[in-house]
Amino acid sequence: MFTGIVEELGEVVALDPTGDSARLTVRGPGVLADASRGDSIAVNGVCLTVTDLTGGAFTADVIGETLKHSALGSLAPGQAVNLERAVRADGRLGGHIMQGHVDGTATIVSRQPGADWEVVRISVSPDLARYMVYKGSVAVDGISLTVSGLSDAGEPWFEVSLIPETLQRTTLGFKPPGAAVNIEVDLIAKYVERLLAGRLQ
Repeated sequence: MFTGIVEELGEVVALDPTGDSARLTVRGPGVLADASRGDSIAVNGVCLTVTDLTGGAFTADVIGETLKHSALGSLAPGQAVNLERAVRADGRLGGHIMQGHVDGTATIVSRQPGADWEVVRISVSPDLARYMVYKGSVAVDGISLTVSGLSDAGEPWFEVSLIPETLQRTTLGFKPPGAAVNIEVDLIAKYVERLLAGRLQ
């Protein structure tokens, strides 16, 4: 379980294909301070299991299902990634409840700078857009954010407003229009949909 509060910008060391899966190695000494093999670390919002630890870097296996539904397969050495350790039971829930199970990818459409913040518009598929509500929570590349605008007309999109702290400490500070991002919609919305569908049968 994660909260979407990015702890560190890590650096991709390698992404090695292994048939229909891959092995990802990321440098992130901050999140590895108390890490062990078998621990969970979210990389751009994707929950991965640490399989090896070497010199301030960790390696994790990325299965085909994860490559299919996330943007991890397009990572390259030197790229920055958002890192977050699994939340402790006695820790603060600073963002919102996240599983690290990415629902799909979306594309940054535009960035609109403001005096003290920046509005980022993201194009999203209809099957993910239906879970989003104004002022609701969404995870973008593992960052807990609030939906500050949205539209279902034509190609759906939503907007998030980023404060300077988010711009400085996460990949959303520099990802350009056209870049792909991982999306995890609100878990509660998916449960509500499932329960209502059962009642209507």
